[in-house]
Amino acid sequence: MANNKDEMNMDHDMDNMDHSKMNMDHDMSSMDHSKMNMDHDMSQMDHSKMQMDHGDMDMSGMDMGGDMMMHGGQMMHMGNLKQKFWVSVVLAIPVLLLAPIMGLDVAVLNFHAPLIEGIAILLFDTALYFYGGSPFLKGAWAEVKSKAPAMMTLITLGISVSYFYSIYAFIANNLMHTATHVMDFSFELATLILIMLLGHWLEMNAVMGAGDAVEKMAALLPKTAHLVTENGETKDVQVSDLQVGQSFQVRSGESIPADGTITNGQSTVNEALVTGESAAVNKNVGDKVIGGATNNNGTLTVEITGTGESGYLSQVMKMVQEAQQSKSKAEDRADLVAKYLFYAALSVGIIAFFAWLPQGLSTGLTRMVTVFVIACPHALGVAIPLVVARSTSIGAQNGLLVRNRQAIEASQHVSHVLLDKTGTLTEGKFTVNALVPAANTDEQSLLSKLAALESNSTHPLAQAIIAAAEEKGIKVQAANNSQNIPGVGISGEIDGQNYTIVNGNYLTKNGISFDNATADQWAAKGNSVSFLLQGQQVLGMVAEGDTIKNGAKELIAGLKQRGITPVMLTGDNQKAAEHVAGLLGLDEFHAGLLPNDKQKIVSEYQAKGNHVIMVGDGVNDAPSLAEANIGVAIGAGTDVAIDSADVILVKSEPSDILHFLDLAKITNRKMVQNLWWGAGYNIIAIPLAAGILAFAGIILDPAVGAAVMAMSTIIVALNAMGLTAEKIRN
Repeated sequence: MANNKDEMNMDHDMDNMDHSKMNMDHDMSSMDHSKMNMDHDMSQMDHSKMQMDHGDMDMSGMDMGGDMMMHGGQMMHMGNLKQKFWVSVVLAIPVLLLAPIMGLDVAVLNFHAPLIEGIAILLFDTALYFYGGSPFLKGAWAEVKSKAPAMMTLITLGISVSYFYSIYAFIANNLMHTATHVMDFSFELATLILIMLLGHWLEMNAVMGAGDAVEKMAALLPKTAHLVTENGETKDVQVSDLQVGQSFQVRSGESIPADGTITNGQSTVNEALVTGESAAVNKNVGDKVIGGATNNNGTLTVEITGTGESGYLSQVMKMVQEAQQSKSKAEDRADLVAKYLFYAALSVGIIAFFAWLPQGLSTGLTRMVTVFVIACPHALGVAIPLVVARSTSIGAQNGLLVRNRQAIEASQHVSHVLLDKTGTLTEGKFTVNALVPAANTDEQSLLSKLAALESNSTHPLAQAIIAAAEEKGIKVQAANNSQNIPGVGISGEIDGQNYTIVNGNYLTKNGISFDNATADQWAAKGNSVSFLLQGQQVLGMVAEGDTIKNGAKELIAGLKQRGITPVMLTGDNQKAAEHVAGLLGLDEFHAGLLPNDKQKIVSEYQAKGNHVIMVGDGVNDAPSLAEANIGVAIGAGTDVAIDSADVILVKSEPSDILHFLDLAKITNRKMVQNLWWGAGYNIIAIPLAAGILAFAGIILDPAVGAAVMAMSTIIVALNAMGLTAEKIRN
């Protein structure tokens, strides 16, 4: 959602809204941003205040694929995991058939050739360990380097001990011919790698993104530009070669390649890809334009003020990248549990080694290795992925796309929901709410002339007038010689007579009388009020306003019921914001926001210890969506905003935020249950494997451990399937 939208009071006329501070007009070409805390087209942003490092943006280290997930410091790729899983299945089959099962001298197949079988198993073990286990080995290395052992380290501990001890077992049993048979953990190695790969694949399949926000932003800029040479001619050059101070030409229908100031020409510019709003903004000489916007009509000559790292899009890309990297460092529950299990297994295993060492090195080593292997998080590895897969499926069926698992876990701490106004709480489409003709004209004549003057404009206020005329069956004939009047409105010739659409400020400055009381009445309701003028005579006024979305009031009420504070963010003025806040029952809002203010506001709320959901739909919302604890994108918004968000509302219905919170609540409950089922096995099995009850003749047999482990995994799977959509409110 853009902060700078044509919102409810970004009017044709804005006549009763403190015009001394708000010199805003129909075409927005003469906005005084020094007096108005608002920016319609984002072009007036002071980039020097964005508190960013505008140095080189190194994107080389980013994988632009959308099917990526960070886990344990390891960037995992969906395609790679899928491939690794199926290849590992093939590699594991011989191991599962030939290897003894969890310490039992029993295998599915037995060719009575121990040496050959041992070599074959060892070869497949090696392939499994280095190929199928590579994501976990890399992840563990990253966790160890960051001094934060978690799931990847625990998995690596299990598979590494299983692999290397199996090598030792092969040497001892087949080459050294020891008197006591050394237990082989090849079976455990294969099952652990397969289950872990499957768990991570399931999770990634459930939450993988549809694209990459930074990549989408980069695609907004064209590859070439029409550079204006010193002799006034144009030549095509790479956008990367453009420099500040040079000029380029942008023709009708082309994307603007860089930020700049118009030096020649007049046009309307579609900034939808940048702002998230379809409003076409009138541009004249002296106005600023943003790289990535589209020139609708006419040819513009633009002097470059920002390109590359200094351009608006690059700044937004930088903020998104930094916010996403910061968010990816968050530790989830599964990793937290795995971290404690790792330390517990390591400590107990070492203690067990020394405790059993007096009975022989082999006995001590066997106890320690058994602890390490039994600590492997089979059930824990699928506990969360299975719930996530089930939850995201239910969410998708209810218009919710959850792209980040951490959003589900973070939802239980949410204290504030920050909502942009236009397009989220309001429809973002203007309608004619009132036509007030003067005594010397009638409503149809008034509307007909207004539509004639606006017939060539793509401005949302103009489109609302044209739509109203069409609904009444008025045949609109475009006015002749129509032209925008900066700071005023638009003029044109109809049937040989000159007419002008003006704002109230123009009437006041020129001493032209009008029905001030009626204008005030409509403006107080959040409408934009404009006047039709013939010479010095007012023929009537039109009031246009945005409409509140049907689900907006439900959302605000539902958030309050849940103890969450809703906050409205808008680029509109204070008076308009107060009006909308009053209609919705909002107690807290921020008005007059510039495009770069949202991320700052999110950070300010977080700095006070609050957990924040941010809802938006524009490119300029991307940094705040990425920065927030949970970013929620409106489904009808820009691809950039969607790719920066954690949750997407497919139906663009604001009340679906409540459905997400309900889904997250029941999902979190299932996650906690599964973590206890998954970790519970380890909590009990680890001390038993260490021989803590050996004095009572109870030592956990690896085969029994395998059975309990399998049972734990089955329980976790069944519990995940118990997650249903029944408790999501409709």
